[in-house]
Amino acid sequence: MSAHFEELGWQQTAMGEISLRRRFEPTARVDVYEVKLGDEYLMSSLFTVAERELARLGLARTGGEDLDVIVGGLGLGYTAHEALRDKRVRNLTVVEYSDAVIDWHNRDLLPDTAGLAADSRINLVCTDFFAAAAGTAGFDPESPGRTYDAILLDIDHSPRHVLHQPHTAFYTEDGLRALSAHLAPHGTFALWSDDAPDDQFLSILGTVFTDVEAEQVPFDNPLTRGQSTNTIYLASRR
Repeated sequence: MSAHFEELGWQQTAMGEISLRRRFEPTARVDVYEVKLGDEYLMSSLFTVAERELARLGLARTGGEDLDVIVGGLGLGYTAHEALRDKRVRNLTVVEYSDAVIDWHNRDLLPDTAGLAADSRINLVCTDFFAAAAGTAGFDPESPGRTYDAILLDIDHSPRHVLHQPHTAFYTEDGLRALSAHLAPHGTFALWSDDAPDDQFLSILGTVFTDVEAEQVPFDNPLTRGQSTNTIYLASRR
């Protein structure tokens, strides 16, 4: 195997094979860590600005102290890592579908977020975020009815471009209303999207939440030598 490429881990899931690889990117002249689902790229350590902004923007609009926060999707760990920079966060539950992804962090395979799993405030939970969001037991079966100050979600590419067809139900009025039951009053829901702001989805958000907005996050793209953008949707429980 070339020193410029290494597969660090993989696992077969119901959605396909998920894998972590490290490769040298000659354009940026850095080692890049990437997650793939089958042949589809999910995330890259080259592009982390919006993942971090998901946590920063979501928590910036969340009031109070001793915050209890959910992150949906662990991935390379940038959203969870940024959330823990907010000293108000007392508990951070990260809901991840694949136990292989959790194992990558337990073994500190990712230099930028090394030590994440060892933080005393974090709890890495291997379960289906969307099933938990739809259920009455929620994200903590031992404490049914437990609510959270913020829920930060980065799993699908966008509300229209999902990784697994059953996820589509979440982005409906009924799906979002079920999620809102797991938020404390005035709690924040924040969602990362790879697409431009979607007016139809904003309208659906507005039927369930208040103070709804979509903020575009620009970032430098070394591959195109230009700028790209992601979208962060923000909303508060009524």
